[in-house]
Parts: sequence; C-alpha cells; structure tokens
Amino acid sequence: MSIRFKEYDHNQQFLLPPSFRDWLPAGDLAYFILDVVDELDLDEIYQYYEVEEDPQTNRTRTKASSGQPPFHPRMMVALLLYAYCNGSPSSRRIARLCERDAGYRVITANQQPNFRTISEFRRIHLKALKTLFVQVLQMAREAGLVKLGHVSLDGTKVKANASKHKAMSYGRMQQREAEYERQIQELLDQAQQIDEAEDRRYGKDQRGDELPEELRFREDRLIKIRQAKRALEEAAKEKARSEGKLDDNDEPKPPKRGRPPKVCPGDPKPSDQYNFTDPESRIMKMGNKSFDQAYNGQVAVDAESQIILARRLVNEPNDKQQLKPLVEQMKENLKEDKPKVVSADSGYYSEDNIHYLRKEKIDDYVCPDRMKHGDQTPSVRGRPPKDLPFIEQIRRKLLTKKGRATYALRKEIVEPVFGQMKHVRGLRQFLLRGEEKVDGEWSLWCMTHNLLKIWAAQACPCGHFPISEL
Repeated sequence: MSIRFKEYDHNQQFLLPPSFRDWLPAGDLAYFILDVVDELDLDEIYQYYEVEEDPQTNRTRTKASSGQPPFHPRMMVALLLYAYCNGSPSSRRIARLCERDAGYRVITANQQPNFRTISEFRRIHLKALKTLFVQVLQMAREAGLVKLGHVSLDGTKVKANASKHKAMSYGRMQQREAEYERQIQELLDQAQQIDEAEDRRYGKDQRGDELPEELRFREDRLIKIRQAKRALEEAAKEKARSEGKLDDNDEPKPPKRGRPPKVCPGDPKPSDQYNFTDPESRIMKMGNKSFDQAYNGQVAVDAESQIILARRLVNEPNDKQQLKPLVEQMKENLKEDKPKVVSADSGYYSEDNIHYLRKEKIDDYVCPDRMKHGDQTPSVRGRPPKDLPFIEQIRRKLLTKKGRATYALRKEIVEPVFGQMKHVRGLRQFLLRGEEKVDGEWSLWCMTHNLLKIWAAQACPCGHFPISEL
C-alpha cells in the first residue's frame, strides 16, 4: 500500500504574490523591531539625505548622492538593530543573512544591501544611532519596566579590535628609538661607502638616489615610535594638569610633603603602553585573569527588569571615576529622576563617591572591600559607636541584615546583563576602533539589550506589539 505525501516541487512558482507576514510566525522579533523603528525619531539621519542644489549644474541632489537612490534609513536602522539583537554585528555576516534568513528578509522587505553599504551606513550615522538609546529607554519606561527603586552599577572589560602584541611601553620606545637611530646611521654610512666605491668604479653619473629597503623600514618605524612617544607625553602632561600637579608654565609643582616621585609629574611612566593598532585602547585585566587590549563598558541597571538606564565606555580599567558620571547620565536620561538605592562593588568605592550619593539623597550600598565568595561574616546589630571612622561606618552598614540583603541583589541585577550580552549574544570583541566609535558600538549593544527586554515583556500572543500605544 503506497503512502500519500504532500506535494513537493522546488521548481513550483508562486501562484499569488507572497506576503512577508507569512514568512515568520506571529510574535517574531522582526515584527517587533519594525514596530519600534516606526516610532523612533530619525530626523538626524534623514538630514544627511536632504536635497541641495549643485551650484555648478543647477541640479538638485542629495548630500549622499552616488547615482543610485540610497536604501531607506528606517530599513537600515531596523536591520542594524535586528542584527545586534541577534548578536550579528559583522556587516559581512548581515549581508549574507539578508540573502538566506527569513527574519532579515522581512526586515529589509527582500532588499539585499551589500556589506559595504551596511558598514558605511553604520559609520556615517554612528553618532545619530547612539542617541537612539534614550528613545528606547523612554519606551521601556512608558511600558512600566523602569521603577528606579534599586539600581546597580558595574563594568565589564571587552576586547578591543587590536592585539596586545602591537603595544609598546614608553621605556621600550626610548630603547628602540636609540637603536633605530644607530641602525639608520650605520645604513647611511654603508650606503655612502657603496656610493663612493661605485663612483670610483663606474663614474659619478650612476644613479643612487633610491633608498634601501632596510633603511625605509627603519625610518618608518622611527617616525611611528616618535609619534607614539609624543602621544604618551601629551597624555601624561594632560593628566598632570587635571590633577593640579603642574603650574601655569607646565612646570612640576614641588611635593607638599614626603619624597619626590620617581617619575616627574607630566612625564610618562616607563610602563605606560601605546598600541599602534588602536592607540585609545588600554591593556586591562580580563575576566579570565589574563591581560589584553580592551575597553571598559559601564552600565547602570534597574532591578525591575534589568533595563539599562545609563551606559558609558571608557579606556580606564578602574571603575572608581565612573560612579558619578553614570548617576548624572541617569538623571539626564530620565529627566532628573533618580534611583532610591544604588549598589556597586568595591571598584566604585571612595569617600567622595559616598558623599556624592548622599548629597543626591540616594541610599548607598557600595562595598569598600573586595568580598571573597563564600565569606560568612556575622551580621551586626545596634547603633554604631559615635567615634567610628567613616569607612568602618560603611562596612558596618553592609554587615547589617538589611545591608547584606540589599547588596546581595547586586549580582542578580547587573551581572546577568553582561552574561546575556557576552554568552548569549556573543559579544567577545568590538569591531570598531577608537574610543568614540567603540562608544557608539557599545550604545548599540546596550540599546538592543533594552529592546529585547521590552519585547519579552510586551509581546502579545497575537503578535501585536502595542509600541505606538505606550
């Protein structure tokens, strides 16, 4: 007895025009992203494509005119947001998925921009894309996902698009500079001797103006090393100025007490590093205890649904200077609203930071000490002694029953955010170079994290996303 199968003919053409809405199930992330982008204000991106008159031909053209009409900005923004939500930031991979993946084809309405177009759109509009973070945050707030009860701060190190083997310390630069100067002089002397010998043998009309390959290599390296040295020297001087260690003439101020520093204020330390691939990245200690060229991504996360309220990207491994900027950015993003409680690990502790939080009338739970896993310090009760030092007051507050419970929430609030970015969506390394560009890329990762949280909270079984009704 033969079995009857469903008809299968891969050469069969569609009898009726297909609908994009039939390609994916109701409630898919692609439909949500399309609904969100329809509500975003993209005026800053549209301004790039405004029509202007060419004074030479008296014809109108767009600023981005290249012969062909550009892809629609809303389609390109939706494509980038959808790709980052799925952990696919590579423009080449996005272009391949636009050909092969139903979700991407729905987003692009079956158009297929090439990887260069995608990469250029992101490069040109990175600053404008970064500002969309606040608009998405407002959507989350209107959806009831931002409560500002307990907010936790933390940072994570993400590998830069640069190898640590392309870095050199200031002390090593000084050695290599002297070495290259000696080698260049030796090569010049050698070339002079060869020229003189050839003049005696062939006559003075022989050409000899081409530089030897070895000499060109060493001269190029010497130029790069000197540029790197100047960059480190300017950075050290700028840091000394900001710390008030230089006078009006950029001369070091004498120390008020104690021994003079080993390195004069305004001079680079011999260990200061410069990376020739991405000079603005820094060597940092990573989560696996190794050291690599990286950036430090900072977030402030709401306890209600792990929405990121503020985000920063810095090239400093230390978190201590990031608490106040994160809180100030929260206030700016949320129109001066502030959280009731802020928690952070020992990397953020300083007396100035605690005083700042208390001045802002924010209950602080910032641990002054690195706590080891499994420590069981007994809780304290009763009023603290009046003459207790300030840091001991902070320690005592965290050892109370309420302090322990509040600080313990920090791991549940902020650390899963980094886990979702790195281990679920695959954030292992930034693609762009330079602090400003990487900051824009970090904004895209944080923004799409918030989009995924809104999607999870707002999706209806029917597939409708009431974004426009928020």
